[in-house]
Amino acid sequence: MGDISKDIQSSFPTEWVKASINISYTANWLHNLADKKFKQYGISPEQYNILRILRGAKKAITVSDVKSRMVKNSPNTTRLMDKLCDKELIKRTRCDSDRRVVYVAISENGLDLLEQIPMNDKQEVLSNITLKEAKELNRILDKIR
Repeated sequence: MGDISKDIQSSFPTEWVKASINISYTANWLHNLADKKFKQYGISPEQYNILRILRGAKKAITVSDVKSRMVKNSPNTTRLMDKLCDKELIKRTRCDSDRRVVYVAISENGLDLLEQIPMNDKQEVLSNITLKEAKELNRILDKIR
């Protein structure tokens, strides 16, 4: 079992400081795992997030809608979508009545790619916590936000 104090070879003045640093450290650790996982499919975690959002929308939605639903806000969402378009994983269309509005939708290739990426209900990284602990973790994280 990991221990943040040992992992970063540091002590903390209070449990609240330790918890705050532990959250940041763990978020970065999870992001690095996700980078490795999605790299084998030729996408980033942020691009996966966009594909997941578009699959869930079940229809074309605006770029601003995608940005508002992102797990991690990214200032380069447009560039991420450019790359997904280049890979033919999403499609973009301009609104006829307002050329400033752009709609995006997941393509068949994008849906096929998502089918290839295994996403279990219980992620491997969380396999060492119980359902009760997962619920408690969610409650605490929601309380923090």
